Amino acid sequence: MPTPSLTPNSALSEGLSIHVFGHPSAHPEAIAELFGGVVRQVAGETCDLAVFVIDPSLGIDGSTIQNWELLNDSMPPRMVIVTGLGNHEADFDDAVLLANRVFDLTVTPYLVLHDDQGVPCALISLSDLKIHDYSTTPPTITESDPELKTLVSEFQSEYLAAIDVMGEDGFAAGLLFPAIPLWIEKGIGVDIVQSYIAQLK
Repeated sequence: MPTPSLTPNSALSEGLSIHVFGHPSAHPEAIAELFGGVVRQVAGETCDLAVFVIDPSLGIDGSTIQNWELLNDSMPPRMVIVTGLGNHEADFDDAVLLANRVFDLTVTPYLVLHDDQGVPCALISLSDLKIHDYSTTPPTITESDPELKTLVSEFQSEYLAAIDVMGEDGFAAGLLFPAIPLWIEKGIGVDIVQSYIAQLK
């Protein structure tokens, strides 16, 4: 049964112009439908948010890279959404490395956690190290254990340093590019993307 968090949130994006870019294999149409955006082939028109959808197992095509570069002058808020989390050929970390190489340096507000079978099931916030468990609806938010905090401490330091340099409003100012893992069917990351969109209202 669909949950409220997975329904298209037109109210959230009402009044915002959200342009979605990406190769069809990364399913930008589904992202646009879910978050009230429009898929664009060329980054020509002004928008309030540009969303770049990538699947790490498929790479990033030249057209998507070119569209990113076309927005370097107008500098709208930009976000990278990583799909294909269920594909074991590549993962979120691979996607971030790829995006950093062909776009600009991104930040990762959340990292992906996996279950015993290696399937993504939760995210850990690098701002407060709390775990968002998507095996429940709505997601359950809990404290992470000391071992996990130690494991991600270096990633947290890098993230907090980027926020310190760019400021809390760096995303809205078009200076900070969050990379968000998203698995629509499991609800993973949907609320996170929604929270970023809400910052632009």
